[in-house]
Amino acid sequence: MTPSQTTIPAPANAVRVPPDRKTIPPPRRRAGLRPPVWFVIPAVLVYVAVVIAPNVQGLAYSFTDWDGFGAAASFVGIDNYRHVFADDNAVGSIVNTFVLTLLVTVGQNVIGLLLALGLNSQVKSRYLLRLVFFLPVVLTPIVAGYLWKYLLMPEGTLNAVLGSLGLDGLQQDWLGDPDLVLYAVCAAIVWQGAGYSMVIYLAGLQAVPSEALEAAAMDGAGPVRRTWSITLPLINGAIVVNLLLTVLGNLKQFDTVFSMTSGGPAGASETMATTVYKSAFLYLQYPNALAQGVLLTLVVGVIGFVQYRLTQRKALA
Repeated sequence: MTPSQTTIPAPANAVRVPPDRKTIPPPRRRAGLRPPVWFVIPAVLVYVAVVIAPNVQGLAYSFTDWDGFGAAASFVGIDNYRHVFADDNAVGSIVNTFVLTLLVTVGQNVIGLLLALGLNSQVKSRYLLRLVFFLPVVLTPIVAGYLWKYLLMPEGTLNAVLGSLGLDGLQQDWLGDPDLVLYAVCAAIVWQGAGYSMVIYLAGLQAVPSEALEAAAMDGAGPVRRTWSITLPLINGAIVVNLLLTVLGNLKQFDTVFSMTSGGPAGASETMATTVYKSAFLYLQYPNALAQGVLLTLVVGVIGFVQYRLTQRKALA
């Protein structure tokens, strides 16, 4: 035996050091899916059964004359979609939906941003004020809608206050006038959602470095200039999130509109969501309701995709 092959026996009282864990071969896994995938499968199956399958079935039935009860249905092509665009009430609901979405998105984000800028200061009561402005968000849209309905009735609180102030000329039938009702509904939605936008903007403002604002102030920039040139670019992420949530949420607006006006008067506040509901459950026109639902889904999906792509481009720029 050569010296290089000689082994020295270990002492009897030597402590055995376990081998490095990295040298231990990993346990053999069974062929097939990894364990984490098995935990996802139940949720995927529920999503497919509750969301995907009904939507696919609704899309298929929108090209038929299905009456909503029997299984028999005849293929009618795009006739249901033609009926939707030939219906003045349905077309009006599409226009109202876009107008409502635009007004609420602008109003909710502007008011939410102004509240966030004001409450991001060192005011002693800022925490109480944040709570007060956020409280409407806690209400369900149905409850908020009924509150505003009683507030804006001809004999409601708003007209009573105007009358007590001697402003009888400003009293209106806010929910009965076709020229005013959509703006009244938008006001209720903005009132409830502004606090939610405020919280998102506050989260973005708290991440703005104070050093940048102090440096701009030392250079002579006023509050408006600092907000426009420094604060707003640094909270671009919060702005994008708020715009995305408000646009997609109001395209599907139903609860507040239905609880305040049910789409009236004469369809002046009708939205795409309320039209789908009425066509299906009041008039039992299931083919038209399915076609309107498909159109609403397409509108929300396309606008959401466009917003997502624009957001991705800004993030990569």
